[in-house]
Formats: sequence, C-alpha cells, structure tokens
Amino acid sequence: MSPRRHADATVALAQELVSRPSVTPEDAGCQPLLAERLSALGFRIHNLRFGDVDNLWAIRGETGPLFCFAGHTDVVPTGDESAWQHPPFAAEIHADILFGRGTADMKGSIAAMVTACERFLADTPTPPFRLAFLITSDEEGRATDGTVKVVDWLKTQGERIDWCLVGEPSSKHRLADEYKIGRRGSITGNLVIRGKQGHVAYPHLADNPVHRAAPFLAELTAIEWDQGNTHFPPSTLQVANIQAGTGANNVIPGTLNIQFNLRFNTETTVDSIKERVTALLAKHGLNYSLDWQLSGAPFLTESAALVQAVERAVGTIIGSTPAASTAGGTSDGRFIAPTGAQVVELGPLNATIHQIDEQVPTEHLITLSTIYERILQELRTA
Repeated sequence: MSPRRHADATVALAQELVSRPSVTPEDAGCQPLLAERLSALGFRIHNLRFGDVDNLWAIRGETGPLFCFAGHTDVVPTGDESAWQHPPFAAEIHADILFGRGTADMKGSIAAMVTACERFLADTPTPPFRLAFLITSDEEGRATDGTVKVVDWLKTQGERIDWCLVGEPSSKHRLADEYKIGRRGSITGNLVIRGKQGHVAYPHLADNPVHRAAPFLAELTAIEWDQGNTHFPPSTLQVANIQAGTGANNVIPGTLNIQFNLRFNTETTVDSIKERVTALLAKHGLNYSLDWQLSGAPFLTESAALVQAVERAVGTIIGSTPAASTAGGTSDGRFIAPTGAQVVELGPLNATIHQIDEQVPTEHLITLSTIYERILQELRTA
C-alpha cells in the first residue's frame, strides 16, 4: 500500500519511491514510475537492462548541449528493521520529516529532479539545451551493470553528456552548504606473498611470507604519494585485510594475503601507483602475485558553466554560496566525467545515509527541487 501522499508534489513522489523496497540491485518498480512521469513531459524512454540490473535513460529535445540528471533507485539493506523507529519502507512523515531507506540516498533527490523538470518545462517548453535522466539500480552494489554500462551504450549511440548533476547527498550541516566538484580515485591491490609452509620448530626448512613481507609492508605504508593540491587532500593508502596461517600455532604459513586500497587525487596516476608498488616488491625480492581493481579515476570540474550555475542557483535560493568539495568516497560521477562532461553533485544532508532511521526534512526536498529548477534556468544563458 502506498503511503499517505504529502500535499507537495516533490515529497509525494519521494514517498512513492521510498515505499518501494529497492534493495540493490532491485529497482522494485521505481524506474517505471519515473518513466511514466518523464514520458508525460515528452522524454523518450529507453529501458536498459544489463545483467540483473535495470537502468533508465530518458532524453528530451533534439539540439543543443545535453544536461543530465543522474541518480540511483537502489538502496542499501535496512539492517535490523525492528531497530527502526519508523518502518524503513513505510515512507512515513512525522514532525515534517520523511523517514525511510533512501530518503536521503537518493530517492529524495530523484523526486526533486523530476518535479524541477516539470515546473521548468511548463515555463520553458523549448529550452536551448536537451534534458536527460540517467537512473540506475546498481550504484550501492557492484556498480558493474549500471551507470558504467549506460555510458558505454551512449557511446554506441553517438551521444555525449555535456552537463551532469548527480543527486548524491552532498550537504554537510545545512542544505546546500556543500557540493561536490570532483571525487578521489580508488584502486585496490590484492596481493599474495608466497613462502613455504613448515613447522615452527624447524624454521630453516620453511620460508615465512609474513616475515619476508613485513619490511615491504612497513615501507609501503610509509610512502608519500603526493602532497595534494588546491582541491584534493594528499593521496592515502590503507591496508584493509591481512590473512595468513592455518589457525594452528605450530605451522608457518605458506602464503600471506594482503589487500590494500588507495584513494588518490589528480596529482597521482594509476600507472604511477602500479609502478611504485611493483618496484618496491622487486626491491624486497618477494615472490608474489598482484591483482589490481580500479574502481574509478579521480575527476574534477573546476570553474565552468555548470559550477557557476550551481553556485548562482544556491546563492539565489539559499542566500549563500556553497563550498566546493571533493571529500568522501566514490560516486557514479566517476563513470560520466571521463567522457568529457562537467559533473557536480548536489543533494540533501548526508548525516543519516545508510543508517537506521534514514531521514530528510520535507522542507529540504521542496527547497532542493527549487534549486534544481533554478540551475536549469541559469543554464538557459550558458
């Protein structure tokens, strides 16, 4: 049963979306709902399914640069539902706060995008640019059959996004006090150091990979990759997992598994990371295998038309200029920026995302929709 609808169109749509239990990679009917609303506005709908992931590409207009709203309908698991003050998919409103999984991350933003477009197109039926929505149900999961696949599909269609606004929850203390102009890259190394298993009482007959790797690991974690720059902090490496041994206290292990992750900025490249790590392994004479997994390269959108439009829009609606940030983890913007698009992220408060009783004030959703509409208005003269 759908929740009791709020009088405001943005909040009501957010309620409808939140009430659908779209735990990643499920969409649970969110995208058909969005397609219906967008089709009524003249958007051409493309339902793109890759693997077990549903994606929506909706586009309106024939000429001009392309502005794209990007987001995801999938949400993280709820955890213990009995610990929630309000059921995670009931989309209940109490004291003007909408509760539920996905309210902030990021169904509230998607609702605000749709209603912003509805009002903008009612006022400007033939804008000087095209409009699009890129919606996936694979952002909170593996992120292998979602936005990245849609971007590949767009290339085959000869389509290119010029401006992209991702609705990730970017606000820190108050609505629109921060927005993202970029993100750090993320790369994981899965390293196996090989030795020779044996009895701890006869170490001369074995080769302990933990002992061999210790000097290497100490040097690896002490590397200064760069000093950062105006927009990014220094790149950092963290060891995430280490595993060795059989569980017995009298056995020297034969292998050591080390998993490490680097969050890196635009001062450091993927190739330079790989070169430094492999050079260090060679220096220590280790017998190893190493598998790299690149989640995404860093991206940065500096002073450009979209950045200026966002800052002017927030200034007009909120009365202050948002702070530009590159902090946090990764987002699907990492798949869109390499195509040459200007990418920014602007959304609600991130204080309760992925938490029990995730929530967003209804007034924030209404204001966010107004900001999105104003951004579109600002781009009419870009």
